[in-house]
Amino acid sequence: MKRLLISLAAAAVLLPAHAQTANPNAKVDPKNNKVSKPVVEKPKEKLLSRDELRACMKGNQDNEAEAREVKAIETAYNTEHAKLLADKEELTKRSQELLASVSKIKEDRESLLKFGEEIKAKAKEGKADKDEIKKMQDEYAARAAQMDPRIDAANKAKEAYQADSKGFDARVEAHNKAREEISGRVDKHMDAIDDWKASCANKKYDEADEIAIKKELAAAGAK
Repeated sequence: MKRLLISLAAAAVLLPAHAQTANPNAKVDPKNNKVSKPVVEKPKEKLLSRDELRACMKGNQDNEAEAREVKAIETAYNTEHAKLLADKEELTKRSQELLASVSKIKEDRESLLKFGEEIKAKAKEGKADKDEIKKMQDEYAARAAQMDPRIDAANKAKEAYQADSKGFDARVEAHNKAREEISGRVDKHMDAIDDWKASCANKKYDEADEIAIKKELAAAGAK
């Protein structure tokens, strides 16, 4: 029995050819005494050999396995891509917050230094009594004490941001490299499918060969 080779990677449909022979009992047209035109016998279509069929079935099997792997890799790539976009947005937010924090610290530091100069000027010129000067000095000391932890926190936040930003850049570089590798693998996979189509699609074969080869492949897969 003859069957068509059909692949999930490249399905093809071809109706089995039926041989036609000349009709020895063709009727004679009484009007013109001519015999009706006989049907010319068509050459018998060649079947795939067992080795050729085995190569086609194994190639189809390999293509389908590769398609599943490529899909899994692309899914992982897309997941990482979405994470990178989210992390980039988070890093941008942190950068903006850090810049705003550093800017406010600088502003407050300039204000504190200015306040210190004001205290010195009043004390030198005698424009304020001792109690007022003492009150201003206490305020200066309190503000200065609050400034140091803020500076330390900003420096730590900056170091953490720089480390995370460096790690993010490394991830982006690896992600771009993965994109190139996936693109090359997809191209190679599509070429393999095209080769399979050229060699195997729409080709006829003997069902007995197919049964035997399936048993071979099943036995090989069980090992």
